[in-house]
Amino acid sequence: MAIRVNETGQEFHLYNDTTSYVFRVLEKSNQLEHLYYGKRIQHRHSFIHLKERESRPSSNMFEGDHTSSLEHIKQEYPSYGTTDFRYPAHMITNQIGSHITNFQFRHYEIRKGKPALEGLPATYVEDDSEAETLEITLVDDVLKSRLVLSYTIFTGRSVLTRNAKFINEGNEAFYLNNAMSANVDFPDDDFEMVHLNGAWAREAHVDWQPLFKGNQSVSSSRGASSHVHNPFLALKRPDATEHFGEVYGFSLVYSGNFLAQVEVDTYSVSRIMMGIHPFQFKWKLNPNEAFQTPECVMVYSETGLNGMSQTYHELYRNRLVRGYWRDKSRPILINNWEATYFQFNEEKVLNIVEAAKDLGIELFVLDDGWFGERHDDTSSLGDWFVNTHKLPNGIKGLSEKVEALGLQFGLWFEPEMVSKDTKLFEKYPEWVISTPNRRQSHGRNQFVLDFSRDEVVDYVFDMMDDIISTSKISYIKWDMNRYITEAYSTSLDVDQQGEVFHRYILGVYKLYERLIEKYPKILFESCAGGGARFDPGLLFYAPQTWASDDTDAIERLKIQYGTSMIYPLSSIGSHVSAVPNHQVGRMTPIDTRANVAYFGTFGYELDITKVSNEEKRAIKGQVAFFKEYRHLIRTGDFYRLLSPFNSNEVSWMVVSEDKKEAIVAYYKVLAKPNDKYYRLKLKGLDPEKLYQMKGMTTSHYGDELMNIGIILSRDYVNCVSENESHSHPHDYQSKIFVITEIS
Repeated sequence: MAIRVNETGQEFHLYNDTTSYVFRVLEKSNQLEHLYYGKRIQHRHSFIHLKERESRPSSNMFEGDHTSSLEHIKQEYPSYGTTDFRYPAHMITNQIGSHITNFQFRHYEIRKGKPALEGLPATYVEDDSEAETLEITLVDDVLKSRLVLSYTIFTGRSVLTRNAKFINEGNEAFYLNNAMSANVDFPDDDFEMVHLNGAWAREAHVDWQPLFKGNQSVSSSRGASSHVHNPFLALKRPDATEHFGEVYGFSLVYSGNFLAQVEVDTYSVSRIMMGIHPFQFKWKLNPNEAFQTPECVMVYSETGLNGMSQTYHELYRNRLVRGYWRDKSRPILINNWEATYFQFNEEKVLNIVEAAKDLGIELFVLDDGWFGERHDDTSSLGDWFVNTHKLPNGIKGLSEKVEALGLQFGLWFEPEMVSKDTKLFEKYPEWVISTPNRRQSHGRNQFVLDFSRDEVVDYVFDMMDDIISTSKISYIKWDMNRYITEAYSTSLDVDQQGEVFHRYILGVYKLYERLIEKYPKILFESCAGGGARFDPGLLFYAPQTWASDDTDAIERLKIQYGTSMIYPLSSIGSHVSAVPNHQVGRMTPIDTRANVAYFGTFGYELDITKVSNEEKRAIKGQVAFFKEYRHLIRTGDFYRLLSPFNSNEVSWMVVSEDKKEAIVAYYKVLAKPNDKYYRLKLKGLDPEKLYQMKGMTTSHYGDELMNIGIILSRDYVNCVSENESHSHPHDYQSKIFVITEIS
């Protein structure tokens, strides 16, 4: 790993074993020209030969120079209006209403390690040898403003992170209308754009399409990263697959409104940018103030989408997630939501806990309905007082009883919301995000507290702290069940209303930080009506996220497959639920439900007191299996083998770092009569190691399992008589293969 600067101090080459990133300072304008991003290339004293200039019909910056149009120069952090007519990475309006900027190179600084971002989540290092950071300072003399572009390259990881910081060094305020975290101008458009789309109960579906001339983007303007799109985008070459070919990944460490956009111009240059969505964003930057953008994490892979994913998994698992739970196996939990919904009391809860203890489950989570007069979703949010009719001994007494029975205790909160029938709303109606003289829209019968106000964050912290400090709480599920509408804060001036969305999410981060600082051993799981805030920003605070409110095993194949594009298995909340499934009504075997849920944090969400003895035996076996292999599932390399988006079969596997063991999952959604022969080719094994599959007497070298595959037998329906002794397949069948090295 190195950051090399040529002798003129005008060219920069960031590289490690896999990746190179090259840019330079333009001679006349002192702006930054992008030269190359991709596979590692040899360093040389200059890369100026990579610049491309032709005289084209266009506007030019300098008289007599017909090759000085920024429209035809690939740039690092472009502006609009000074000969570049494409979308800019930044836009500023000054006191005379001008939006023209001219940030020119002044100096650079190289430092070991990676600085933290104040008030924002970001990847980190534990030792300065893990990364090196280049900070480029540019100055606009008219605005009297400084722009610092930060680039960090990691050792041993195909990762480059970027962010930008604006500092007002003048005597007048100006307004940031756009402040992207990163911009890359690729020299061609021979890419397909891969992204995740969805909705409530069907999050993270993988979608892709070839780039076309013009703009294509994914975004959110909902106040959260959203169910609809994830703050992620990948560009892959058309011939790239899961395991082969060039892929560039872009992931934003942020939980609010975002934009990920590719603009292809008429010359086939592809400009990708990512950052806070400029729609409804306008930040007043007063003298001597600074604005810091979130971090964009860029990954280069020449081993396909799966190679990109493995890089994100390892980085986010080890250098984004932090704290007590980062390197620990998570407890197997049971959540009472689908078992009882709002209709529970202490006796019912303790019955579930006792049954769970007998099956080896380690953590009980009490979901929505324990506070105020919360008997349905129409009331009580914000009044975090225990309902003593349901729980006469309070959360304190219940948590103590749960721990006495041998389980840890977890609790559900929705801190950002309020119901209108509460003491909180009665006392502080101005704390609700709403626009004066306009209707207040509701979502799930609730309203959003103004977390841009410090006093609101303080109040909510104190209420949560009163519960947590007096109880034995090991886990908190933090929910958020609606988006922001009528975005307006009465605490901000008229010319600061464009700051509401960003200040709101900064307030969420503040509350998380305060709770984590005081209670570092509590395991937080974030949730937002399922996966509406499954993003890298919240992984910095909560090491796992509830992937979807849809717990159906077959739907979860798509949701968890798509989520794994960026996020490690250790972050994916996944439960075994009851059948018929509460979201889609599907009847799936209990072994298939577990075989899907294993590849996440794993837990249960059903009334365990009502399952049959046969199902209890199955659950006990599932719990024992996950305890035995959860370290491998959490830390191993994940390989996607067969996609649910284009196949009736789905498969994935996890391989230990030393390649001595692996777990393979195979799912067949619908049974077929008299079907073809199936083989499943594996990935990631050592070709020279000899392996054995649990329950089988044969042994196989790794190269055989990867090139020939597992022979999947007994795959018939309505077979001829000599085969009728075979068990008949059925819809929604699955199989787990445990593979270990033979010494």
